[in-house]
Order: sequence, then structure tokens, then C-alpha cells
Amino acid sequence: MTNPVHALDRYYLGLTLLVTIGYQLLGFAIAWTFQFDKITDFTGGSNFFLLAILTLCIGNTFYARNIVASALVMVWACRIAGFLLFRVLKMGKDARFDDIRSSFWKFLGEWAVAGYIRPSSTVSSLTFLSSSPSLAFWIAQILWVWTVSLPVTILNSPSVSDPSLGGSNPAFGTSRDIAGIVLWAVGFLIETIADAQKYRAKATGTVPKGYPMNTGLWAWSRHPPYFGEMLCWWGVWILCISPATNGSLSSGAKAALYGSVVSPLFTFLILMFGSGVPTGEKPVAERYFLMSNGPPSHLQPFPAQEGAWDRYKNYLNETSILIPIPPPLYRPLPTILKRTLLMDFPFYQFREEKEGKAAIGNATRDN
Repeated sequence: MTNPVHALDRYYLGLTLLVTIGYQLLGFAIAWTFQFDKITDFTGGSNFFLLAILTLCIGNTFYARNIVASALVMVWACRIAGFLLFRVLKMGKDARFDDIRSSFWKFLGEWAVAGYIRPSSTVSSLTFLSSSPSLAFWIAQILWVWTVSLPVTILNSPSVSDPSLGGSNPAFGTSRDIAGIVLWAVGFLIETIADAQKYRAKATGTVPKGYPMNTGLWAWSRHPPYFGEMLCWWGVWILCISPATNGSLSSGAKAALYGSVVSPLFTFLILMFGSGVPTGEKPVAERYFLMSNGPPSHLQPFPAQEGAWDRYKNYLNETSILIPIPPPLYRPLPTILKRTLLMDFPFYQFREEKEGKAAIGNATRDN
């Protein structure tokens, strides 16, 4: 077997960071030069593919585990990048950039942080890191891609895959290998099906105005693509750590592989507390509240829909926020269980008594 390429460090951390920075800035340069945003999300998703195939090829140790782990990341990247490119081409533009496309620094900042705004989000406002200086925003997508790719990056690196450097390759098919692949497959199916169901519902108008998306997987979870994405990256990490749990790696290589758990943890934290669930909970609840309780129709930011708020409250009561659970099982669960173990935390809630009046006032002033 050909010896791996050694570049900058033993874990390909520096190399993949430089490649990610260069690729993202190239994407920004193209988007800025031609003043369009159709490649924004595609650049984020395809960056994962680039890092996986790059580290696999320069690692030159084409073990089954390395190939499978890299392939899973590449399949995930192709799916998300392809879907988002298709969607933005059908829509004609990405509304997130309408107000900032003419400003170089704002466009640079918002374009780059778009990777943190999960494309399945029902709200397009940029909330995560919004108080940071504009120039710092472009770091966001670079950090996202590089950090989440770490399990495969480190698995394919010389310190893990090169036997002459203490690398190890336990026989493929460990319990962790199987568990990781199964977890990834379940997550990939959930994420893919949920995105397709929502896109189809919006494209065909099968969900009436003033009604929440509560068909298919969306009847069991308010954010099934997020749940699926979390499972995918937990699966990739579990698959990648077999050399540490079943092999004979050095202590440093073991620590690096175990440390790559930041990938699924980062994904969970961003989707639950950053740009994922928070952008699709309180703001969406406010929208349904205003449909039923807002100012006169000529001042409404959303078309008035009788009963919209009651329908949405019922949807919240019977639909899990993240983990898919059949409504008949979820509905009767104690509120304390929903607000803790099932992660429907109180700060996601739109409190009509305290926030409703302010929402109506803001809607009136804005219109």
C-alpha cells in the first residue's frame, strides 16, 4: 500500500482548514462577482465532499472503514448540496440575502454564516451570531464544515491509518461499525424524506394557509430534518472511532479520534440552540398568533387566517419538537417531561400573554 501524504500535521487538521478557507472564499468571490446567491448552500454542502475525498485519497490507506466512512459523508454532502441547489434554482433566489447583496462586507458576513442557518429552517432570518462584527461571520461556515468533518478527517490521517506511524486498522465489521452505519442510514432517510415532504407540500400547496405542516414525518416531529442530521453525524463518529476502541493506536491518536466527538456535539448544539430549532419555534408561533390576533388586515404582515393560532397551539401540544413520536403517545405526556427530557424547553415557547401584545405592536409599526 502506498504511503500516505504527510502535510502540515499528522491529523490533516491544518490542511483541511486551509482547503476549507480557500474553498469558501472562492465560493464567496464567485457569488459576489456575479451578485447571485445560488451557490451559497451548495458551497457549504459540497465542502464536506471535498474534505472527505481529499483526505481519503492523500491518506492512501484504502481500508474498508475509511472508504465507508468517507462515502457516507460524500453521500450526505451530495444529497444536501444537490437538494439545496435544486431548491434555490426553482425559487430563483435566496431571500436571506435580499437586503445585503449590495454591501461587500455584509454580503461576505451573511453569505458565510449561511452555513449555520439550516436550509430546512422555516424562518430565513439570520439570528445566530447576529451581534458579532460582520467580518467575523465568514468564519462561521468554515468552522461548521471543518469541525463537523473531523471524524473522517482524523480517521483518514497518517497517525490513525499509517501503520508505520502507529496507526491501526481493526477488521471492519465491529459492533461500532455496524451501529454507526445503521444510525447514519436511519438519520439520512429521516432527513431526506422530511425535506422532500416539506418541499412537495410547499410546491403543490397541499398544506392550506394557516395550517402547520403536520403530514408525513412532520406529524411526529416539528423538526425531523434536524433530528436526522444529528443521527447522521453521531453515526459517522461512532463508525470512525473503531480504531481507537478495537485497535492498537497510540494515546495521541486515540485522543484525537475520541476528541472528534465535537462533530456530533457541535451539530446538536447549533441545531438545538443556534440557528436551527430557535429560528423555527418562537418566530413561527408569532406568525400564527398574528394570523388570528394581529392588527387589521391592511396592516397584517401575514394574511389573516381564522383559527390559525388555535390550530398551531394544538400542533405544538401533540407534536414532539425533535424526536419523532406518534401524536397519540406524545399528546398525553406530562408537560414537565416534554419541557425537559424531550427538549421542548420553555425558552422556545411564544407566550401570548407576555409577548402577544408586543408582537401586535411591532406588526402595526412595521406595516
